[in-house]
Amino acid sequence: MEAIVREMEEIDYEAGRYMGNFDEHPVFVEPLPPLAGSKDGDLNGEHAAEADENGKREIVLGRNVHTTCYAITEPFDDEDFTGDKEAYMASILARYRMNLIERTRYHLGYPYNLDFDYGALAQLQHFSINNLGDPFIESNYGVHSRKFEVGVLDWFARLWEIEKNEYWGYITNCGTEGNLHGILIGREVFPDGILYASRESHYSVFKAARMYRMDCENVHTLVSGEIDCADLKVKLLANKDKPAIINVNIGTTVKGAVDDLDLVIQTLNECGFSNDRFYIHCDGALFGLMMPFVKRAPTVTFKKPIGSVSVSGHKFIGCPMPCGVQITRLEHINALARNVEYLASRDATIMGSRNGHAPIFLWYTLNRKGYAGFQKDVQKCLRNAHYLKGRLQEAGISVMLNELSSTVVFERPDNHEFIWKWQLACEGNICHVVVMPNVNKDRLDDFLIELVVKRTQWYKYDGAQPPCVASEIGSENCRCNYHNKSS
Repeated sequence: MEAIVREMEEIDYEAGRYMGNFDEHPVFVEPLPPLAGSKDGDLNGEHAAEADENGKREIVLGRNVHTTCYAITEPFDDEDFTGDKEAYMASILARYRMNLIERTRYHLGYPYNLDFDYGALAQLQHFSINNLGDPFIESNYGVHSRKFEVGVLDWFARLWEIEKNEYWGYITNCGTEGNLHGILIGREVFPDGILYASRESHYSVFKAARMYRMDCENVHTLVSGEIDCADLKVKLLANKDKPAIINVNIGTTVKGAVDDLDLVIQTLNECGFSNDRFYIHCDGALFGLMMPFVKRAPTVTFKKPIGSVSVSGHKFIGCPMPCGVQITRLEHINALARNVEYLASRDATIMGSRNGHAPIFLWYTLNRKGYAGFQKDVQKCLRNAHYLKGRLQEAGISVMLNELSSTVVFERPDNHEFIWKWQLACEGNICHVVVMPNVNKDRLDDFLIELVVKRTQWYKYDGAQPPCVASEIGSENCRCNYHNKSS
């Protein structure tokens, strides 16, 4: 611990350095909002993690951007004024770029691969590329990238083991759209079906249930975060008269837990659900692309009775704009597809217009890296995740890492500024770091040094102590005062 403190003291943290090295005008930096429920805006003292009367931590919302937005003003006719405005806009963009560079340096809590270079594709930014409608059928709009899109889809079809003539899919605008589409297909195949999703599923799954007015059963999870198939069995047996639409998580949002697909299928069969009475959508947002390259990992494949798989394109692959990939069985798509005369094409997508640049970016990276490149990235992420877990354990910090995951879950820091600086994703008394290809050991060391030193400050007062997170990550992983003594 003393060595870490000394190392921390040697690092020069200039005041506000991570906020961006800008002048004050015209960019205004709004003060951090006080923690909800805290007294007098105290972020660091005994009230920093104050709970409501039910013992639950109140959700802290981000700052209000409305007071700091960049206003749009009408241009002047005078050429001098026009030149001044161009210079003003250029300065805004330059400062914004510097801010992006700084914030990217402290990005650990969200699963985005920031290690990419698409300079070769800048030449295409002059075109409005729109993949209207079905990827496999051209429309009257000729400025599209369908050849790139279908090439990407074929790559994922091979990865998930489904023949070209047996699948349908498209490049979505984000991971949420993939979930919305997969669950919509399930609903169209089984209009009276019940949606089953674990409580640790992504919020978009429950958004889909609300949008489609579906009955939804919230299934319990194990401490690891994966679906509790014993509870799933109870809920399936209680609704045997209706088809089942199951959301299976290939990596949960907070804990990176992978649901046991084989056990889910086995549970369905044990409850009397034949393959023609259930539909499984696999939400593989991040790990759907990582698991095929993890040794001894269970396979996600259409050789099993699943209906669809979706992944995010901007997460593990890395892409400057949100996007995703959705693959389903061709036999299911007729329930959604409609011919559109205006397009001279067919449409079975959620959105009408679709970003035509995203498929080109994905195609570019898939070609450059290939299977070998992704396997290398996956192994790097897993090694660094285990490194982070080990260092946290050495510092006496409660931490958990699921076997197939690069998401390191640990006790929530007792300081909102620290959370904001490192962009940590938090839930209750835990938060996580998602180790991505752009995260190296040097960056993890910087984070660890600051966390350990500041943690001693947060808990140096009498009665102040780290939270017990046994219920969230297991007693064997908790290092609170009680479990540390009993271990």
